[in-house]
Amino acid sequence: MQKKPFWSGPKRPLSSGNQNSAGRRKNNRRPGGKKDQEAGYAINEEIRSPEVRLVGDNVEEGIYPVQRAQRLANELELDLIEIVPQAQPPVCRIMDYQKFLYQQRKRLKEQKAKSTKVVVKEIRFGPQTDDHDYNFKLKHAIEFLKEGSKVKSYVFFKGRSILFKEQGEVLLLRFANDLEEYARVDQMPLLEGKRMTIMLSPKKPGQGKKKDEAAKPEAQGETPAEPAAPDTTQPQAEE
Repeated sequence: MQKKPFWSGPKRPLSSGNQNSAGRRKNNRRPGGKKDQEAGYAINEEIRSPEVRLVGDNVEEGIYPVQRAQRLANELELDLIEIVPQAQPPVCRIMDYQKFLYQQRKRLKEQKAKSTKVVVKEIRFGPQTDDHDYNFKLKHAIEFLKEGSKVKSYVFFKGRSILFKEQGEVLLLRFANDLEEYARVDQMPLLEGKRMTIMLSPKKPGQGKKKDEAAKPEAQGETPAEPAAPDTTQPQAEE
């Protein structure tokens, strides 16, 4: 098998586009990925306003022409990011764009973790609910409140039973009174159409105990006895 002759001629010169000049920072313009397009932040040459307000610890805060702000970003080898485009002029920050996106996603994740989902449990009564049914639903309401859920209790008036709306209001007030240890009233009984509704929220742990402890001294009506004064008389010396 005949081997190809070895080329010893001049090598092809490198194109100027593949050479990085000394001191020039790596290009950190907006990537074309889907996540970064969804971020919706204008950076560097994408900022169209003639003036911007710079904020941050690495610059002197104030209003700058956009060309000067971009030069400052280039000198710091960072990006000019428009964080509040609705302001006049828009508010910008000079920092690394990828780091900025990471901080935004981290902050959003923390906010979602802190936000708690409010669960509302409904309990339905009739205007003439008997004691057995009432106690059964009262037990369930206590369980819901201990779980941290809100309780929306209502009396449904069917047909001519709307004539007993006062009786329904008394029932809901009794319900709130029996749950006083576990819940606070957010909304007093309110009639809307054929429903009279009351809203209850769970009390924080220990909230009811503090009120009980504060009420104990008043209920007893006793004041602690003052301590007896010490005897300061000195014994007489014997002759």
